[in-house]
Amino acid sequence: MASDQENSQDANAPDDTSEKEITRGITIMKSIIRDRDKAVTYNVNWNADNQLIGSNAAKLASYIGTLVRMHIPITATRWSNKELGSAKDKIWTEILRSFNIEDTTIRKKYILQLAGKRHRGWRTFLTNKYLKDKENFFVEYDPEYPVKYAIFITEEEWVAFVAQRRDENFKKVSATNRERASNPTYAYKKGRLGYARLEEKILDETKSDATSLPPHVLWKEARVGKDGTVRDDVQHIYDECETLSQSISTAEDQENRSVLSRALNVPEYPGRVRGKGHGCTPTSLYKNPRRRNPSNQEVMETLQALQAQVLQLQKDNERYRCMEKCSSQLKETSEKASINCQNKFPEGISSCQLYLSSPTYRLVGKGKVHNTSGDLLHHRPLPDGHLKVSVDVVLDKDALLPIPDIVSETTLLRDAIGSFVAWPLDLIFIDDEVFAQGSQQLSQKIGSRQKNKRDLPVTYLPKKGAFVPRYQISLETLVDSSDMATAGAIRLLDMEEDIFGYSCTETIGKEDLEHIFRHQELGVGVIHTYIRFLYDNFMRGNDQLSNRFRFVSSSLVNKALICREPDSCREYLVKRFMASSTNNLYLWPYNSGCHWLLLAIDPLKEVVYFLNSIDGEWTNYPDMKQLVDTSIKVFRSQRQARVPRTKSSNITWIKVQCPLQRNGIDCGYFVMRFMREIINMNQIEIPITYFDEYKCAHYTRLQLEQIKEELCQYFIEKRLISI
Repeated sequence: MASDQENSQDANAPDDTSEKEITRGITIMKSIIRDRDKAVTYNVNWNADNQLIGSNAAKLASYIGTLVRMHIPITATRWSNKELGSAKDKIWTEILRSFNIEDTTIRKKYILQLAGKRHRGWRTFLTNKYLKDKENFFVEYDPEYPVKYAIFITEEEWVAFVAQRRDENFKKVSATNRERASNPTYAYKKGRLGYARLEEKILDETKSDATSLPPHVLWKEARVGKDGTVRDDVQHIYDECETLSQSISTAEDQENRSVLSRALNVPEYPGRVRGKGHGCTPTSLYKNPRRRNPSNQEVMETLQALQAQVLQLQKDNERYRCMEKCSSQLKETSEKASINCQNKFPEGISSCQLYLSSPTYRLVGKGKVHNTSGDLLHHRPLPDGHLKVSVDVVLDKDALLPIPDIVSETTLLRDAIGSFVAWPLDLIFIDDEVFAQGSQQLSQKIGSRQKNKRDLPVTYLPKKGAFVPRYQISLETLVDSSDMATAGAIRLLDMEEDIFGYSCTETIGKEDLEHIFRHQELGVGVIHTYIRFLYDNFMRGNDQLSNRFRFVSSSLVNKALICREPDSCREYLVKRFMASSTNNLYLWPYNSGCHWLLLAIDPLKEVVYFLNSIDGEWTNYPDMKQLVDTSIKVFRSQRQARVPRTKSSNITWIKVQCPLQRNGIDCGYFVMRFMREIINMNQIEIPITYFDEYKCAHYTRLQLEQIKEELCQYFIEKRLISI
């Protein structure tokens, strides 16, 4: 504040405004300015609800009004306008020079909110005094420029302000507000005292040890006139609040509507407490932290947990329907003739392995199959398509019987050890049929390129032609016999620098192996292990493949990290791309939080192949796309590549018409097979309609089981699991 402005004023506020009325006029608080020049500052106090109180509270409030009139133009219609930021900072700085206030966010917020109220009051005062007549209607003539306030208002600002106030929309709002405020039901009668200083006054007069009063008590006292009488309707609201306060807990008072709002039957507004005045919030009153919105990661974790619950419910429902169907089937065939001897099984009694196909295809036990003509089960005929088996060993303790035993009321396989049960024909495998592993040749149209490719392992039973997961069974047996059978056991797999561009160690837990055995959703550990398999079995020692194909780590670039640390993700991708000496195709299994898809990136040609087994678009993953585009542009800049102007911002994305999954589980298995087939074809460019040699609408279960067999065989050969 300039000194010539100080000398030009003839009004001043008294030193202590708590007991004396402020002289109304042009208030610029010269006493504060004089004391500021003498390095004298004023102390202010705050109550338990972080509201301004004490003998200097009114002085500060008046000074805030002066600063607002000096620094904020009357044409500013929105206090939240960012253009007022510098002016607000000046107000806060001037206040700190004259008042002892902590320079904290909560104090600054309170003061600036109070300044906003003073600004609205200043504009309202000008409107009522100069733009309205005695009946409170807008005048038709042009109001004179208020020379009295020339130090605060320029003539240009006045003209603009008058135009704002004469706007028809503003007049409608003004009329509505005037009507609403003209006859309040419960009139406030404490003038400029305010709720905070009223509370301070009551506590001082009663010499109470309390630090604050309930809102409804203050509300009642604020409506007591000078004669001390209380209107009946005000007393009625107070009595109702007293009754409600005995039945409503503090938590209910905070989470829903306060007792005062309930008694008044009015809505509760966010960020304020009715009956407590400016600056008091639900957080400060109830001393409870504000409930924050969950982060993206927490939302994704909750979503994944819900999806897991839904999946488990679907599995339980499928098993229940299977039990119902089998029970019905047993009832329908109970009166039929006994089953004939099945030619596809040896006649008599043979050792066998017992499988289930729901909810996952797996080995669950061992026993003996009884294939004799006219055989009965508990004096009842066997259902069609079933044979009688005796259960000797249970490998899955939670496995359900294909058909519950109605006689013994047994539903779990483990409870049927030593007894006879009915088992579906296609889920019984005879032990004396030796496993045979052979290679399934690809189509002859692959031609001469086939010599550099490796076929997927396929295991058959010679007589039946049914697939048997030999390595999965062997690995599961090893796991059950090793320390990996205990919860929390892990194995470490070293990942060389050539694989992801940095050396690291991948952790494999029992849960990862269980996901393979049970054909469940896969984690990053399994995906990275398969990448290590591809590197060891295809690329190691093969310069052509190792120079052409590279991998991106899903641990360093995924949905969560892109949202939390986008810069580090971009730096890793650019560094990975910079390792390119010739055309490379970078294979990146991307996890969106609950789904795996594959990106094949050619950074030199600036082409991104998008392989999604659920037929989604890349536009569904905007964070991922933006990261890839930005990384390619940074890579382009660092290698100082010249790109045609028409292509400078146009990176080519190609959606490949790859095989699609038919459930919500197979995405990880599809991504692994995509990577294998791309490397097997040894091509940088991926056809839009996918490779002819592997083109199909959907992968069969056998094609996915082959990938799992490769993984399990790799675990065994690497001796990651040993007894």
